[in-house]
Amino acid sequence: MSNSSSISHFLLLALAETRQLQLLHFCLLLGISLPALLGNGLIISAGACGHHLHTPMFFFLLNLALSHLGSICTTVPKAMHNSLWDTSTIPYSGCAAQLFLFLFISAEFSVLTIISYDCFVSICKPLHYGTLLGSRACAHMAAAACASAFLNALMHTANTFSLPLCHGNALGQFFCEIPQILKLSCSKSYLRELGLLAVSVCLGFGCLLFMVFSYVQIFRAVLRIPSEQGQHKAFSTCLPHLAVVSLFLSTGTFAYLKPPSISSPSLDLALSVLYSVVPPALNPLIYSLRNQELKAALWTLMTGCIQEH
Repeated sequence: MSNSSSISHFLLLALAETRQLQLLHFCLLLGISLPALLGNGLIISAGACGHHLHTPMFFFLLNLALSHLGSICTTVPKAMHNSLWDTSTIPYSGCAAQLFLFLFISAEFSVLTIISYDCFVSICKPLHYGTLLGSRACAHMAAAACASAFLNALMHTANTFSLPLCHGNALGQFFCEIPQILKLSCSKSYLRELGLLAVSVCLGFGCLLFMVFSYVQIFRAVLRIPSEQGQHKAFSTCLPHLAVVSLFLSTGTFAYLKPPSISSPSLDLALSVLYSVVPPALNPLIYSLRNQELKAALWTLMTGCIQEH
């Protein structure tokens, strides 16, 4: 039996046993992460360089892209390194840092909630847009999302790594995740962490309900638009938003709160990929690169770089 004070490292889940499959998983992770890094990087560059994009909507899209970049860079590189070099270890301090950063960066759900509010105000209350979403209000909302994410990450990380661990050091996941660390605990104190997770999930569902309410009001306003093209544009933008948000919340909730009786390595792996890797890869396409103004700014940015060289 060992305890947390004697653990110097954790063993992450090997994505495959054979060398060929390990290299295949490395290529798959590379194929997912590169488009995500490229898409989000382009959004950040266009938002920073395009002065006409300095609006509340693009300010929050910029924050969302930063969150996605951080999410990919926190979990995927270590998994790729382990697959490429056939290793599985991560230091104890590195595991704590990875968990904290992943929870901190996962504040994207707060940003998504703010984006839905921005859409609601712009469509349903356009005359009050400048008052409700002025530069000071946007800064306050972004600061509140950042502060709440920091406190949430600090609380969960400190609470999780304060638990005594006596069931080895093997984590059944490709990155450090709270449910996998709780499985190593030999103390009933893990119930306290489950309670904190339940509170976080309830807050997440509160944000989801707010988004659903916002989009219902948006749909009601859009249905009054006489142009079918305008209706199609609004629906094609809002419905994918809700689909990705629902995927992120449902898979994350199920991964963290599912009963141990139905847990399996393959199910845990699939759920973790769905809520940690897929959204950062899809969101640039759904939230940003379908926006005509942003695409025009990206084209201007790229053509300007080509002309300079």
